[in-house]
Amino acid sequence: MGFSVELDRKTEANHVETAVDPELDSLDTIEETQSGKFAWLVSITAGVGGLLFGYDTGIISAVLVYLNSDLGKLLNAGERELITSITSGGALIGAIFAGLSADRFGRKIAIYLGCALFILGALLQASAFSLAQMTVGRLVVGFGVGSAAMIVPLYIAEVAPAKYRGRMIGLDNMSITGGQLISYGIGAGFAHVTHGWRYMVALGAVPAIILMCLLPLCPESPRQLIYHNKPEEAAKVIGRIFPHGTEQQIVDKVRHITIHVEQAKQLHQGRGTLWIIKQLYVVPGNLRALIAACGLMAISQLGGFNSLMYYSSTLFGLVGFSNPVAVGTIIAGTNFFFTWVNLMMVDRIGRRRILLCTMWGMAFFLALAAVAFHWIPVNHDLTLQSNHIGWPAYLVLVCMICYVGFYSSGMGNTAWLSSEFFPMEVRAYGTMMLTCTCWGSNVIVASTFLTQMENTTPSGAFGFYAAICFFGWIAVYFCYPEVKGMTLEDIKEIFKHGFGVKYARELQKAAKIQAKNKSDH
Repeated sequence: MGFSVELDRKTEANHVETAVDPELDSLDTIEETQSGKFAWLVSITAGVGGLLFGYDTGIISAVLVYLNSDLGKLLNAGERELITSITSGGALIGAIFAGLSADRFGRKIAIYLGCALFILGALLQASAFSLAQMTVGRLVVGFGVGSAAMIVPLYIAEVAPAKYRGRMIGLDNMSITGGQLISYGIGAGFAHVTHGWRYMVALGAVPAIILMCLLPLCPESPRQLIYHNKPEEAAKVIGRIFPHGTEQQIVDKVRHITIHVEQAKQLHQGRGTLWIIKQLYVVPGNLRALIAACGLMAISQLGGFNSLMYYSSTLFGLVGFSNPVAVGTIIAGTNFFFTWVNLMMVDRIGRRRILLCTMWGMAFFLALAAVAFHWIPVNHDLTLQSNHIGWPAYLVLVCMICYVGFYSSGMGNTAWLSSEFFPMEVRAYGTMMLTCTCWGSNVIVASTFLTQMENTTPSGAFGFYAAICFFGWIAVYFCYPEVKGMTLEDIKEIFKHGFGVKYARELQKAAKIQAKNKSDH
């Protein structure tokens, strides 16, 4: 079948290395045909899962402002950090569970479970009259959010044609930012309604219900169908994804995926889950892919964006704005617009170039905001010494808008594309680690932001975030390769050559020359 598998049983590494015959490329010509609407519709439907993540991220900002004493008392900074960060902790656990079960039960089951948990958590929050119940509701929502956030980009990556994969995964990111924008609008709409925050959290169940109703229309991914010995069903799905492909091209694509799936199964045969996870660390190519993917994800979360999303209303109230939720809506709108910009550019310009063109801007505007905060009179307990809104407050707002623009058009969305770095045999576990990095970093930010603002001053906190973005920009230059237009099966070859930055560049050049030669003939 044009491939060989070599078992390299080294005592200290005990891993499997693969050598793929170049003739495999001839089995993947269907990727050169025009794909139809089906893959886009599936990606849009699955992308509704992003609303779960986005709505929850945005709505807690308004809830913290309007909660008052409805839980039996006024919450202090530590308690507000608790109900904010507990969701991220739950999402971390949900992502682990989804990652461990994704290959065994398929991608769709984990999405269904995530929706059910989100509905339950939303109802628990809406009916809460104590801090304990609110915390449990936030935790359950976290389980659902983590499951959906881990599985949805993985599912879309396996369904999408290679040339549109970045944009299709970007639809999930559009849903995330769209959910945030909607949540800010709802937060502003219910601002003056008695116990309005209960309606805010209850409405969070709506995207989960919509996704559960639409998901039966979506097929399991072809790679999963072949993994579970259903090649005929996989061929039907491939035919719907590539309606202009010939019967032979569909058969070849099934063979192409089958070769890699059998290779993955041989790796898994007789092995436990821990052994497979270990391959992420002991196989050099897998480890480099893990470092590149999880490193970018950690920077995207620790660089200050989620602290802005979770606490934007608190932050803009701090600098003196009388309607902080409405001001926060400007941030959410900026986030949504520039996510769309990323969606339009990512498969044309490339992941790496977008990152290098945007991350410096994040660092610059965070540093400028840190300077502006120096001129805002803030007490140690984060209360204003004066209600006057001066030029520093407006400068902070402008800096945050610019920062969000650079973030959303670059790293905020590109970080989620990195699930494409992992080969089939460890893709679910690699994506699990990617998602765990997201939520683990999220826990750190959500549970420390207010305390950090108090102890290091707002200038110190934003200066710290600026430093993370700057050094992350340098790390991307050396460690993040360009993979636009490559199939998932081809990408794994890149990380066999260091971090593959130079090797990927050479492959991109060779592909352009080959395409030009074909067009000339």
